[in-house]
Amino acid sequence: MSLAVTFPGQGSQAVGMGQALIETSSAAKAVFDEVDDALGEKLSSVILEGPEDTLTLTANAQPALMAVSIAALCALEEKGFSLKDNASYVAGHSLGEYSALCAAGTFSIADTARLLRIRGNAMQAAVPVGEGAMAAIIGLEQSDVEAICADVSSEGSCQIANDNGGGQLVISGSKAAVEKAAALASEKGAKRALLLPVSAPFHSALMSPAADAMAEALSDVTMNAPCVPLVANVLASPISDPDEIRTRLVEQVTGQVRWRETIEWMGANGVTNLMEVGSGKVLSGLARRINRDLSSVAVGNPDDIEKAIEAVSS
Repeated sequence: MSLAVTFPGQGSQAVGMGQALIETSSAAKAVFDEVDDALGEKLSSVILEGPEDTLTLTANAQPALMAVSIAALCALEEKGFSLKDNASYVAGHSLGEYSALCAAGTFSIADTARLLRIRGNAMQAAVPVGEGAMAAIIGLEQSDVEAICADVSSEGSCQIANDNGGGQLVISGSKAAVEKAAALASEKGAKRALLLPVSAPFHSALMSPAADAMAEALSDVTMNAPCVPLVANVLASPISDPDEIRTRLVEQVTGQVRWRETIEWMGANGVTNLMEVGSGKVLSGLARRINRDLSSVAVGNPDDIEKAIEAVSS
C-alpha cells in the first residue's frame, strides 16, 4: 500500500469541528492551545462555539481548518501513525497546502497559524467586497471553460481557479466577467453554472496584492524540507525544496488549484490509498469522482482514527 495524506480547504469548516478530538486527545488539545497562543486570541472558542459567520470569515477559517487538521494528525500520531514512515506524499487543497506542509514539518504550527492569518486577511483585502466573484461550472470541458473566460475578458479578469475533478471547474475574477461567463456556460450546455457565496475572487489575477503579501511573509519564516514530498497545487507534481515551496505558495494565491491532476498524478505514480485529515469529507468525495481505484478514508474524529490506524496497519 502507498498512502498519500490530504488536507481540506476553505468551505470544510463547521462550528464544533475538532470538539471530540480535543476531548479525547491531549495532543489535539495542545494544537488548539498553540494556535491560540500564536494568534494572541482564542480562535479555539470560535472554532468550537461559533458564531458561524465569524468562523466563516476568511482570516479565521484558514487557520481554524489548519488547527483541526493538525489536531487530527497529532491524535493519529498518538495511536502510532507516522507521516514520515506511513505516507509517500502530502497534498492540500488551497489553504490545505499549508496544513500539509505543517504536517510534514516544513512550518511550525505557530508559524502556519500566523501565515494563514496573514493570507486570509490579505486575500480579503485584495479586492473590495462586491467587486469579485466565483462560480462553479459543472459539465463542461476545461477547454470550453477556458474559451468562455477568454470571451468575457472585455468585462474584466476571469480564469479557472480550481479544477476539482468530476467535471467541476470553478472560475474566479471580476464580478461582471464571472456573471457573464456563468451565463455563457449555461448557454453552452453546462449542467450547472452557479455563483458561489464567497467573499473574494480567490485564485485569480485579482489576488496579486495578496500574493505580494505572502511573498513578504514567507521570506521571513523558517522553512524545512518536508519529511515527505508535497504534490503542489499549481504543478500537480511533487516538490521538496524549501525555496521552490516558497515560490509555489506565492504562485498559488493567483494560480489554479489543479486538484484533479494532483489526484490523477498520485494514482499514476503508485498511490493506492488516500487519507483526508481534518474537517469534513470533501476531498474524499472528489477523489472518488476522479479515480475510483483509489481507496479513501476521512479522519476527523476519534472513531475515524481507529479505522484509519487499522487500514494503515493492514
